[in-house]
Amino acid sequence: MLLAILSDIHANREAFEAVLAAAEAAGAERFVLLGDIVGYGADPEWCTEQAMRLAAGGAIVLRGNHDDAVGNPSVSMNATATLALEWTRRQLGGATRAFLAALPFKAREGDCLFVHADASAPADWNYVLDASDAGQHLAACEARVSFCGHVHKPALYCTAPGGKVTHFAPVAATPVPLLPQRRWLAVMGSVGQPRDGNPAAAFALYDTGSAELRFMRAAYDVEKAADKIRAAGLPASLADRLLRGR
Repeated sequence: MLLAILSDIHANREAFEAVLAAAEAAGAERFVLLGDIVGYGADPEWCTEQAMRLAAGGAIVLRGNHDDAVGNPSVSMNATATLALEWTRRQLGGATRAFLAALPFKAREGDCLFVHADASAPADWNYVLDASDAGQHLAACEARVSFCGHVHKPALYCTAPGGKVTHFAPVAATPVPLLPQRRWLAVMGSVGQPRDGNPAAAFALYDTGSAELRFMRAAYDVEKAADKIRAAGLPASLADRLLRGR
């Protein structure tokens, strides 16, 4: 089965629409959303409704820290994220709030684990920033292949002979065979707020039959998404970083 794996949509309708279209055009048979449907962007209600629609069709949808914070005002975030979160709460209806509050922290299917952040403590929202962090994640899960988001920068890690964890920088659209003698962690990057210098929305395609992974990018109308952030009265820095991809 060809999975389309998405993370960190962050209420960016234009990026979400572009990724859904690109994944469907590539033949994706099922979607996996690794969390942070809301936060930062101008369309939290629309993006959550789309996640609900996908879930009703069989998609795996997980909770991210911004999704979790919608129903938990005591969560501490930086000033910009806090302002965006307060605005987001006012935009969401009862059904979308309830959906976000009920999302699980992780899901396991076959030899795959899906989680928003580091699997060693999913509710602590630890980042996987380097090989050491990836090693902690891999030590905490039994799945041969795992997928996370949260970092907004695509990355791939695997265990080498002797247990050393190796880091790879993914090349977009290049197939990577996830060899069975190793264990793997793929960090998806972000659909709605990339931070790797490339403004295009990030996602991945994973073939569960051949164990082949492709990191993908989808161009979208970044200017439109940025203009909507400004028009909503959200911090201008959130619009600016979409244009920079950082």
